[in-house]
Amino acid sequence: NEGNEYFKEKDYGRAVAAYSEGLRRRCGDAELDAVLLTNRGAAHFHLGNYRSALNDAIQAKKLKPTHLKAIIRGALCHMELKNFSEAIAWCEEGLQIDSKDKKLVEMRAKADKLKGKELEGTFLGTQTGFSTRCEGRAVMGTDLLCERNIKLVLEPSDEEEEVSDGLAEISLDGFHSDSATGAKVHLDADGSLNWPVLFLYPEHEQTDFTVAFHENSRFIDHLMVMFAELPPWDLEKKYLPNNLELYFEDEEREEMYEVNPEHTLLQVLQHERYFVKAGTPTVLVFAKRSPFSKKYFSGKKVHRL
Repeated sequence: NEGNEYFKEKDYGRAVAAYSEGLRRRCGDAELDAVLLTNRGAAHFHLGNYRSALNDAIQAKKLKPTHLKAIIRGALCHMELKNFSEAIAWCEEGLQIDSKDKKLVEMRAKADKLKGKELEGTFLGTQTGFSTRCEGRAVMGTDLLCERNIKLVLEPSDEEEEVSDGLAEISLDGFHSDSATGAKVHLDADGSLNWPVLFLYPEHEQTDFTVAFHENSRFIDHLMVMFAELPPWDLEKKYLPNNLELYFEDEEREEMYEVNPEHTLLQVLQHERYFVKAGTPTVLVFAKRSPFSKKYFSGKKVHRL
């Protein structure tokens, strides 16, 4: 009930925390737990954490396979993540329960239309070539990136491959993520930039995607919301807000830079070796002092705080 009140007030971070507390009580009622998971997934969805929202929908569906709200939420997450084939499969599963559900019927048609279709355009429109400097190019009417000393990289794409909207495929030591697509940086009424930010968890091959990360927001503030509850894939319970290390990778030099969680997104983007690829800032998240991170950093130069 507390979570529902926060949700109505659009205080989704607290709603996540409240639903998580309900789940921690382990009431043993599968139907109630399915509702808690579905509601928490809805709150994550509104925060832009589509991967976390999808994980909750999957867990809710396992507890109650006929829970239509969980199926609809899972389909919506796949749509946001551009996993159109999976979205279709979830829609069909839901339509077997209710063949006339309007949301599922419309989503199924939309997913089918988008599946296999080449999505054109990137962060600044369809472009080819490689650029790390503004060179007088206007961004949204003004040199907003130049003013902030943010360096943008737009890489040429293979014409034979599908062009994704707003995010090039990311490959880090064999860990691929090309699902968080579609969102773009935008200017708010106060003249501040809000960025889509991709969080990568290489140890578990998982991702989180935040649609609107205000440039003056701190990373720790987002981590407190994202990890108010342990993610289902963190079986060792290591991914706690204060037990995480953030890094970005300088691929040109094959070097890693640790990020101060107390820093804002803008402070990180202004780092001399940070280059925003295809309009989506990316950070890597590791549990502190984990054997995996030691192995991951092996052979690389790491610039620590």
